[in-house]
Amino acid sequence: MGIITLTYPDLCIAALLVIALSLLSFPLKLDLSRQLLIAGLRTTIQLSLVGLVLKALFENVNLLWMGAVAAVMLLTAGREVMSRQKRRFAGMWGFGVGTLSMFISAFSVTFLALALIIGVKPWYEPQYAIPLLGMLIGNTMSGISIGLDRLTQMAWDQRGIIEGRLMLGQQWSEAIENVRKESIRSGLIPIINSMNVVGLVSLPGTMTGQILSGTVPVEAVKYQILIMFLVAGGTGFGTITAVWLGARHLFDERQRLRTDRLRSAK
Repeated sequence: MGIITLTYPDLCIAALLVIALSLLSFPLKLDLSRQLLIAGLRTTIQLSLVGLVLKALFENVNLLWMGAVAAVMLLTAGREVMSRQKRRFAGMWGFGVGTLSMFISAFSVTFLALALIIGVKPWYEPQYAIPLLGMLIGNTMSGISIGLDRLTQMAWDQRGIIEGRLMLGQQWSEAIENVRKESIRSGLIPIINSMNVVGLVSLPGTMTGQILSGTVPVEAVKYQILIMFLVAGGTGFGTITAVWLGARHLFDERQRLRTDRLRSAK
């Protein structure tokens, strides 16, 4: 059986679900109607544009174009990491720590997968590179944003305890160790949960998409296992890096806690 082509009327029927949910939010006083409609519109526009960009990239494989697309993905994700935090780092640190951590983890894991595991040539082949990088950045972004949000909020709430430990002679890493561990743990919980229930409770999007496109289920399963391991590695390394950098930034060269380096989100 070949691929069943979706028509625009089919998509309009699916869009009615979002519109219905938006209308339902009025009597429930959720104040989400406008956000839901805007999100639905952005989804349509963004994915349509992505489709055009991918079509052009697939027809003209070029490392520079791939780098430009990857940079846009990374910078957008970095902004999202910063905007999701209730109490964020002041200045460029709010944007830089998440972006740098995603770059280190997501890009290195993607290169490992493309060059050594899958063995695609050239390694920046868009058909493989963009989906893998997108999934890794997306999941790593979630882990880093949760970890940093937990770090900054707990450091603010427990600033008296941390300063007390510093006064007792502890180093900065010891004074904030419990906060750092809890932050990393929080960032890793979503991917651990996903790995525990995959195949039993949910069929991931990649595997579902491959099966719908006609791929043999066994091959789809192999790729999904690969992706889950890559995502776990990327999320874990990215979260650990971001939380460590963020925790270090909370202290100056004299190992004093600097809560003035945090600011509340407006």
